[in-house]
Amino acid sequence: MTSIAPTARAQATTYAVLFAVTGGHFINDTMQALLLAIYPVLHDIHKLTFTQVGIITMVFQATASVLQPLVGWFTDKKPLPYSLPFAPALTLIGLVLLGFAVNYAMILVAAALIGIGSSIFHPEASRLARLSSGGRYGFAQSTFQVGGNFGSALGPLLAALIVIPHGQTSVAWLGGIALISIAILSYAGSWYAQHLSSPGGGRKPVREAAPLPRRTVILSLAVLLCLMFSKFVYTASMSSFYTFYMIETFSLPANEAQINLFIYLAAFAAGTLLGGPIGDRIGRKAVIWFSVLGALPFTLALPYANHFWTIVLSIPIGFILASAFSAMLVYAQELVPGRVGLISGLFFGLAFGIGGVGAALLGLLADVTSISFVYHVCSFLPLIGLLTMFLPNTRELTARQSAD
Repeated sequence: MTSIAPTARAQATTYAVLFAVTGGHFINDTMQALLLAIYPVLHDIHKLTFTQVGIITMVFQATASVLQPLVGWFTDKKPLPYSLPFAPALTLIGLVLLGFAVNYAMILVAAALIGIGSSIFHPEASRLARLSSGGRYGFAQSTFQVGGNFGSALGPLLAALIVIPHGQTSVAWLGGIALISIAILSYAGSWYAQHLSSPGGGRKPVREAAPLPRRTVILSLAVLLCLMFSKFVYTASMSSFYTFYMIETFSLPANEAQINLFIYLAAFAAGTLLGGPIGDRIGRKAVIWFSVLGALPFTLALPYANHFWTIVLSIPIGFILASAFSAMLVYAQELVPGRVGLISGLFFGLAFGIGGVGAALLGLLADVTSISFVYHVCSFLPLIGLLTMFLPNTRELTARQSAD
């Protein structure tokens, strides 16, 4: 009994850390989603164009995308456990500023602060999720991701129930939930610091050789980048402009359009939960195939659907697209072993960067044409999923690693 008890306690602690960092991700992305969710409010109060709306997203996501790989690269060499609670503190400042913003410049500064908070949070949080996985990397990454995606789904619901009825300043009060995240992530950061200070815990990891030839690794990363472009430009069209599409096409009130967005984002969050564990079992390439190309029939049909079927089609679109990211991230970590922070920062950063630039360009396109035309163009993006055929099989990665 004495030999089993410490192991059981350690395992329980590991899962507690995974759920703590997942909870932190949930709150982090809830706060971030408030920025996107109140676009109709900001649009009306500040008389913004769709291009200006897209630029807000670009500023938010560009600050995150540029900094995340740098944070990941630095923390691969020097882990920063207590950077975790610092991240939601920055996001809180951004939300308070957003709640009291009186002009467009203040909105952009608030968006940048929220993006910086995200850039600090994701690389170390993703590393900690992997560290607490017990070898179930796909499961841990999906659990971590589903926290973030459910947080993203909650943002529009909070906007519909609180921000739209009570106005822009209510965003600042909602930012108070960051205090919960600071407490949760302080616990996770403390466990991480203790792990690093334990015998062998802080040892600099031995640089592992890539399991495949350098040229194959580079090609595979390039393919994953193209697949991320497909996924995140389409998801940017949904997160930034879906409410406007529902309002403009079906004459819905803003709060009902926000609830429709919540349905899509909830389906997106649910899909995230399955991608990693299924990839652990059947291989990540199979999940990537399904998660990108499988959404194509539904995205092609959506621009021609009535209100009811638009909501129905958004559910499989969100569910299928969401399963991609965890599989892509763990796949890339296996391609480049020993660089968890760099790869996590790079992929989270690219996700934000691609989404931000995509939102700005789609906003410009919507101003020149219409929101409806944007969805016709974006419906073809999942075709890029055909590039998955150029990725080596996960079994080949595993075989090379075993041989080494």
